[in-house]
Amino acid sequence: KLTVFMTLAFSLGIGLFIFFYLPLLLVDWMGIQSGFWFNLVDGVLRLGFFLVYLWLITRMKDIRRVFEYHGAEHKSIFAYENAEKLAPELAQRYSRFHPRCGTSFLLIVMLVSVLVFLLFGRPESIGDRFLRLTMVPIIGGISYELIRLSDKGSKNRFWKFFILPGLWSQRLTTREPDLEQLEVAIVALRAALGEDMAYHPDVEWVDAKPELNKVVS
Repeated sequence: KLTVFMTLAFSLGIGLFIFFYLPLLLVDWMGIQSGFWFNLVDGVLRLGFFLVYLWLITRMKDIRRVFEYHGAEHKSIFAYENAEKLAPELAQRYSRFHPRCGTSFLLIVMLVSVLVFLLFGRPESIGDRFLRLTMVPIIGGISYELIRLSDKGSKNRFWKFFILPGLWSQRLTTREPDLEQLEVAIVALRAALGEDMAYHPDVEWVDAKPELNKVVS
């Protein structure tokens, strides 16, 4: 437990430093005095660090496989939302880019934080910088409501423009899955829906109980 706690604490600390404190230090180093430009450049740097981080981890073989499962998750959810029969071959037809994706949410958080921090002007002290941390729940709440609205936006020509950046960012965090990965995603989705089911290619869906699985295997 201590190891897990230390790992989480270290990861959180690194994340806060890279995506929160380091951009502030860099903008300070640039000597920008205007509160508006300070916060705008700070936000652009944060967004840039985020996108570079995503691009770098896509170079890792294991992470690429995780992103394939991410794409499978999106396809299975699309199939469910369109009242499609949940089978890998049918889910494969859908897009791997979903408007309510966590990647889109993180991008929205980055953009909302820029707008919120513009209200604070240029931070002049350590206290001013810590004050920004207290705004994280508010930024998260606003971003959550926006990601909820993005589903409606995907069906509206005007709002589609605003959700496009989030969909583009998913080109980094999703990959096209194979049928086996889609099968896993569908089983996970059914479990989340409270349906204790497992997929078998010969008999389609069966109760996910060991004795029944032996019968059909």
